[in-house]
Amino acid sequence: MKKTVKGGFESQLQELEEIVKRLEDGSTPLEESLQLFERGVRLSRDLQKSLQEATLRVTRLLEAEDREVPFEEDASPEENGTS
Repeated sequence: MKKTVKGGFESQLQELEEIVKRLEDGSTPLEESLQLFERGVRLSRDLQKSLQEATLRVTRLLEAEDREVPFEEDASPEENGTS
């Protein structure tokens, strides 16, 4: 799986939380606030993409599991649908 930003999901989320705290503080100069906001938007988009990819992977795994025929040790081949 491709990562869009180095550091992994958790570190990106932590960075975004730190940016939000700094912006909410209100003491950051305007130009720096704009740079932080831009970085926050990029992080937010990357995190959302990571969550969507994870959701898709889980969905695919669950769908694949639903298609598998359960195997029972005591069942004969005819009962399992195999010959």
